[in-house]
Order: sequence, then C-alpha cells, then structure tokens
Amino acid sequence: MMLGVGAIPSVILAVGVLAMPESPRWLVMRGRLGDAIKVLNKTSDSKEEAQLRLAEIKQAAGIPEDCNDDVVEVKVKNTGEGVWKELFLYPTPAVRHIVIAALGIHFFQQASGVDAVVLYSPTIFKKAGINGDTHLLIATIAVGFVKTLFILVATFMLDRYGRRPLLLTSVGGMVVSLLTLAVSLTIIDHSNTKLNWAIGLSIATVLSYVATFSIGAGPITWVYSSEIFPLRLRAQGAACGVVVNRVTSGVISMTFLSLSKGITIGGAFFLFGGIATIGWIFFYIMLPETQGKTLEEMEASFGKIWRKSKNTKEAEKDNAQVAQVQLGTNVST
Repeated sequence: MMLGVGAIPSVILAVGVLAMPESPRWLVMRGRLGDAIKVLNKTSDSKEEAQLRLAEIKQAAGIPEDCNDDVVEVKVKNTGEGVWKELFLYPTPAVRHIVIAALGIHFFQQASGVDAVVLYSPTIFKKAGINGDTHLLIATIAVGFVKTLFILVATFMLDRYGRRPLLLTSVGGMVVSLLTLAVSLTIIDHSNTKLNWAIGLSIATVLSYVATFSIGAGPITWVYSSEIFPLRLRAQGAACGVVVNRVTSGVISMTFLSLSKGITIGGAFFLFGGIATIGWIFFYIMLPETQGKTLEEMEASFGKIWRKSKNTKEAEKDNAQVAQVQLGTNVST
C-alpha cells in the first residue's frame, strides 16, 4: 500500500500533461503561427504583450514581421543535428558559458551535502548526542517539515527578488550553517560530558541549513538551468545537468558514512562547507540574473567572460549566431 500510493501522483501528472500546450517557440519553428499566438494569449498578461513576444520569436526564426498567416513555410527547420557539437565541441562563447553555468549549479547544489543531511539526519542527530528512537524521529520529521515549508516560501520569493540574489543569499546561509554544524559536532566529539548547548546548536544548524537550501539553491537550480539553454539545445543541455546532479548526489550519499568515519563527522561538514564556499564564488562570477528575460534576450547575459578578448565585430557575429540557435535556425559552427 505504501508503494502503491506513489502511483496516484503519477496518474494525475499523466492526465495533466495531456492539457499542456506546445511551446510557442516550437510552434513558430514549425510555421504554426496561429497556434503559437493562442498559447501566447493564454500565458501573457495582455494581447499586446503576446504580439510583442510573437514578433521577437518570429524575428529569431527568420519569419517576416508582417507575416500573420496561421501556417507559414519555414525554410530552415530544426532537425536536432549537431546539438552535441554545439554544446561541447564548437560552442559559441555564450553557449559555453551557459553549459558551464548549468552543470556547475547542479554540481554545487549536491556537492554541498544536502543529501547527506537529509538522508542521514538520524545519524547526525545521534552523533550530536540525541538518544532514543522517539527523539530521533521527531528531529528527523522536523527536517522534512522545514524543508517543505521553505520550498513553499521560495515559490513566492523567486520572481519577486530574482534568481541571483536569492541564490547567493541561500548559499551564504548554507555555508554559515555547515561550518557552525561542523564546529558544534567537533566539540561534541571531543567532549567527555554532554553539552546541551552544543546539541541544541547542532539541531538548529541542521534546520537552518535545510531552510536556506530550500529557499534558494534547491528550487533555483532547476529553474535556472531550464531557462538559460537555447531552445535547440535545451533537451540535451538540461539532461546533462540532471546527470551531473544525480551522479553527484549518488557519490555524496554512498560515501558520507565512510567519509565521516575517515575524517570525523565534523570534518565531513567542514568539507561540505568549503565546497559550498567555492560554489558561492562560482555563482557570483558565472551566473548572471535571468529574471524576466525571454529566450531571445537570454544569450546577451552570457558569454561576456570570453568576449572580452574579442573585437566588436566578432562579438556581434557571436550574438547573431546564438540568437539563431535559440530557435534552431543555425546549425553551422
């Protein structure tokens, strides 16, 4: 029964998918302007905004602005060829920046030890000095409750404050929580007496770590990595991000107990705190703000690190190429 209940959300999701419209950009790529404007009218605040967004997509797709037929012929169509080359072998500066940002945010999300805290919270609390199955269960339930609560908070803050400020604040809180947890667990480990203040501090920092993670690094990783890839590269790029995320999660989950035995549990969290600190620096340097930007505007936010060494003409050429890649209208390298 416990496992069978999990089928209920899957059925609801499957039914919901049937009602999902195609992306307006995908529809424009197929020349289906009439269907695209219907979707844009439903997802825009006004018809004027929908027309403006349609004009931007048509321009990137190479369709004349004055063409308003429901179905038009698109000369250059996206066939999905050469995507891996464009991602990893011959990327433009903007695409290279996007790939590094997407893979990096997935890596640091998991390498900062969130699965170690969530999956092994009973072990952490036991090391902190909490005894009794009931007390351990209550503390573990508190972790799940705080995680869920602050994910809900994040849904209201994400578009109000933007991705970048929320992410940097979140990871900063994670760093402070991890280092404080490491110090408190190390003190407990080297003490011959029960230190209630250290136990309380350990519990508080575990909860603060989960809270700060859930308010930023948790949800923003998936939002950010899904919205920065050009449409032509999105499926493969997002898939690579998920692979990095799950592989890193698996490594952390399978090595945490051995790591805590090898360098002590406090040492393990010092390590996670160091990785989170590197992650904060990476996010500060590599991740521009993307809030409110369309796919057609997104590429201008990326590639600046590598464009500094190029002259203006070459930079403009890269801009034009990536704008075409947004809708798969350029397959050359």
